Amino acid sequence: MRQAAPASPWEQLVVSALLGTARRPPPPELVTPGPRAPLALLDAAALRTVRRRAGLRPGPTAGERPAPAPEDSRPPLPEAARERLARLLADRSAPSGPGGRRGTAPDLTELLPQWLSAANARGYQAPAPLLPALLEAGRARTDLRAQVLLLAGPRGLWLARLNPAWRYALRAGSPAFLLPGAEAPEAVRRLWDEGLFAERAALLVSLRRHDPGAARALLESTWATERAEDRLMFTDSLRTGLSAADEPFLERALSDRSRTVRATAAELLSALPESAFAARMAARAVPCVAMDRTGCGEAVLVEAPHECDAALQADGVVPHAPSGRGERAWWFGQLVECAPLAVWPPRLGGRSAREIVALPVRDGWAEELHAAWCRAAVRQRDVPWARALLGEPASPPSTGPGTTSQAERAALLAVLPPGERARWTGSFIAAHGLSEAFQLLGACEVPWAAPLGRAVVDALDIARDAGSYPWSFSGVMGLAERCLDPAAARQLEALTAVPDEGEDASPGAGGYWSEAFRRLVSTLRLRAALHEELSGCGSETGGGGPAAVAARQGRGAGTADGRRA
Repeated sequence: MRQAAPASPWEQLVVSALLGTARRPPPPELVTPGPRAPLALLDAAALRTVRRRAGLRPGPTAGERPAPAPEDSRPPLPEAARERLARLLADRSAPSGPGGRRGTAPDLTELLPQWLSAANARGYQAPAPLLPALLEAGRARTDLRAQVLLLAGPRGLWLARLNPAWRYALRAGSPAFLLPGAEAPEAVRRLWDEGLFAERAALLVSLRRHDPGAARALLESTWATERAEDRLMFTDSLRTGLSAADEPFLERALSDRSRTVRATAAELLSALPESAFAARMAARAVPCVAMDRTGCGEAVLVEAPHECDAALQADGVVPHAPSGRGERAWWFGQLVECAPLAVWPPRLGGRSAREIVALPVRDGWAEELHAAWCRAAVRQRDVPWARALLGEPASPPSTGPGTTSQAERAALLAVLPPGERARWTGSFIAAHGLSEAFQLLGACEVPWAAPLGRAVVDALDIARDAGSYPWSFSGVMGLAERCLDPAAARQLEALTAVPDEGEDASPGAGGYWSEAFRRLVSTLRLRAALHEELSGCGSETGGGGPAAVAARQGRGAGTADGRRA
């Protein structure tokens, strides 16, 4: 019979503390027996708590000391920002009150990612005493890991090697600033040949940013021996710095034995409108779409392919349709999405993209054709076609010119310049409200531009006046806390009052709305204070500029549950 593993010293101390030293005396090698055993137990627990937090587990005998931590040449955090990071790491849970209500305190769970991103953008290093807590935060939340490891830097990776609980840091690979570049070919070759998969993938992406040709040559040197799942990830990394120089390699990848690698290679080639692959797909797609002038008015006529022959499959067309899709429609969509968008104006009477999208499509093929054009516009980053397929923001979503899918709209929005993206989304919200705009907001640049911010706040104000419950808009309110320009806090003050409840209002909704807007204001003030602190504007005593002062004043006055940020 297999015996249970003996309890660790820490576990033995915990059991003795829970049951009492009289009922469960701790081991004498940990705590000296006698009348002072309870106090000695607390002393031993405090010592082992520090050891656990430091990450280094002591061995039974003194061993060789680890090598010193490497130097980190980045500038240290300003003192106020350092104190802020310590508070954020000490309390990462979202505040809540009775009945699960969040109260008016900012959600530190959402502020920590923003703080990390802002600190890394300024090139700061993490304070050494906070490295254990920082690595623990990354262990608890996978969405923080990239930013945590960047801030932790070489000392964080050094510390992670001493604690098995932080192995994720080693599996995630090195941050970009620790990776060798093209100027150190021997180090690049060594890491590529000997590194973990995550390190090799990070190296490839880093090289693609600065020397795409060198990265592609590195990949080609070991391509034949790579595993299928690794080939897929490596092929996908070619999106960074993609150019016509990658075409020969991607053409060879079209004959890869892995179906997913072939599909990825075809997608990347279709993003190169001048490639031979795009020309082949255009030659197949163009005959499938024509102008029909036989009925009342002009319309687009679609004749989908009748077979998926070997040549099509060799170019990455998947022959078997998903459940619920017709085979011919499935083949047709793949052809159109891979064809250059420039082929359609000559084919359809010299019309512009906007005029083409506005044409009626015979026999119910409009949704399939427009969806394929949407995918093509996103792949080819074609702004005129993205505008045409989005249509006017005031148009009813169900009868828009190009697509009714929120996911496709969000992808098309990402093609537009940031300013135009914000204006379009703001106009859409003004015309249709917030219920269909959540995905669109996620595609907009942060912080939101003024027109978009005003549109979101106005829509929330309308919902408040209508007496709706605010938790119906909790997702948008959460986005507003993260994405609104902090300068909007002053304008939002008027919405923090409890509104009069009309006859049709939900009972108690006014109080909830007041609480939600007070939380929004306090969060925006705190975000402004975070940026001031990271800019070195905060004093060592927690002073700072107007935003920092306002954040502290709002924090003290607006936290119903007594919690502080």
